[in-house]
Amino acid sequence: MRHFYDNGGAQARVLRIAGADGEAVAPNDAAFVQALDEAFAAGGAIDRIDAFNLICVPGLTEAAATAMLQEQAVAHRAFLIADCDERAQAASLAASLAGITGANAANSALYFPWVMAPDPLQSGALRAFPPGGFVAGLLARIDATRGVWKAPAGSEAHLIGAADLAVHLSDTQNESLNGHGVNCLRQFPGRGVLAWGARTLAAGITGPEPEWKYIPVRRTALFLELSIDRGTKWAVFEPNAEPLWGRLRTNVGSFMHGLFKQGAFAGNTPDKAFFVKCDRETTTQDDIDRGVVNIMVGFAPLKPAEFIVVTIAQLARRP
Repeated sequence: MRHFYDNGGAQARVLRIAGADGEAVAPNDAAFVQALDEAFAAGGAIDRIDAFNLICVPGLTEAAATAMLQEQAVAHRAFLIADCDERAQAASLAASLAGITGANAANSALYFPWVMAPDPLQSGALRAFPPGGFVAGLLARIDATRGVWKAPAGSEAHLIGAADLAVHLSDTQNESLNGHGVNCLRQFPGRGVLAWGARTLAAGITGPEPEWKYIPVRRTALFLELSIDRGTKWAVFEPNAEPLWGRLRTNVGSFMHGLFKQGAFAGNTPDKAFFVKCDRETTTQDDIDRGVVNIMVGFAPLKPAEFIVVTIAQLARRP
């Protein structure tokens, strides 16, 4: 039943037109996944968004759709917050990650378990919700108060609105899942529900230590890429020579120095925290002939202290 309010007369009238509500579509339904594919396809709804840095589809756990979103996250310099299945258990979760730990895993993170929160549609009764939406709010809050270089985990990373967790984890389970690139949500007495992990899904890939193991390191790099790309558009069609390269070095260097003063990088001095290079070495004659100018930027990342090791020794009793 749809209600239309007609204020054309002296007294408001309610016009009632018979109709039926549509059926609910779940995130893993074929119709929803198809609509998601269409939204991210060339010319789709996402192409009309100027810029975004987070992707989150709460409740979506279908591996192929998640892999598609990982690919889109890489293409848009964004970061995907992925959800585990509601029925997932600590002992079997790692085995289900095979489809989403490929080449694009560094631009995504997965959280476990689901979150218990009041449901306004059920008179405030607790029910399980996918963690992705809660974590997206957490990342937005940490970005605003501390910056993308701060790990969204720890004592200040509480999930607003969360009352409990569907699964409670031990320290041993937490450590095991963390090794597979799964970020655990934990509940501690008097501290609420906290995010207790800050690793990308690339952290679970076997082999050498991954370059983009930590969420804040990867998101800082993405932030720099997007900001520098958008902040140097003025250089398009400028003569591709040393005067332009010098202006670019100054422009980008000033931006990086501002971030250094905010504590975005490791290193006590600017020369140890970042570098900006744009010269004949980064831009060759072949690049100039093709209309390309290359800016090389490096930064010393801040990595989170995941484990605090305390060593206690007893002093020998003196005679």
